[in-house]
Amino acid sequence: MNNDASETAIKSNDSLKRFEAYLHTIDASLVTFDFKKLQQDLEAGMYFDSSIPQGYGVGSSGALVAAIYDKYAFDKITVLENLTREKLLKLKAIFSAMESFFHGKSSGLDPLNSYLSIPILINSKDNIEATGIPSQNTEGKNAVFLIDSGVIGETAPMVSIFMESMKQEGFRKMLKNQFIKHTDACVDDFLKGDIKSLFGNTKKLSKVVLNHFKPMIPQQFHELWKKGIETNEYYLKLCGSGGGGYILGFTEDIDKAKQSLKDYNLEVVYNF
Repeated sequence: MNNDASETAIKSNDSLKRFEAYLHTIDASLVTFDFKKLQQDLEAGMYFDSSIPQGYGVGSSGALVAAIYDKYAFDKITVLENLTREKLLKLKAIFSAMESFFHGKSSGLDPLNSYLSIPILINSKDNIEATGIPSQNTEGKNAVFLIDSGVIGETAPMVSIFMESMKQEGFRKMLKNQFIKHTDACVDDFLKGDIKSLFGNTKKLSKVVLNHFKPMIPQQFHELWKKGIETNEYYLKLCGSGGGGYILGFTEDIDKAKQSLKDYNLEVVYNF
């Protein structure tokens, strides 16, 4: 291990020790851990090594939470069980409590996805279920892609901005009548395979995000975001809380989108 890696490992180990101390504060009726084993591993220098970049809105803290739960939780719920709604909700509550160490407040959904490695459909706060997604068509021109903003985002400040905005009645109305409405429609369209409707609703969602979540969009992407909506070549959406990291994109013609975004680091993650 080189010096840079050693410094990273030491920093990660220190962070894990703080996380371990925090885990003691979680209600034991919700979840308990093998702290003796965890402390032994931490003293031996254990650190978190992941291919998921931190601060990119793609669940690095969620992966860590899932890994700690999987290795050290007592009486854990496993993916091999019949995952009833009650079990999913309990897992969500556990992961919410655990991940709140990193973000101040967490839904628990990122760790849930990481832990189960299956798509989760959120119908409401108390109604979640495992689901499937349509098969990929590797030859399809429709695509979902990621753009690397080159900026590391911090979740907590973005959550603070959002919570402050929630104090305004107009923002709350927009969230319910536009953001949630269009998001739900996009999910329904995607699961049903209604491509035409999907892109129509994705455009509406992208416009809502640009108009009402601009502080979460890195400044240098404001015009790019607007260009996609105006040209219909692609539509952009925040990943996670925004502020940097990855930006999610949807396009009906990946070749056109690649040409339009040729100056950016674009990675296709799903063709259909």
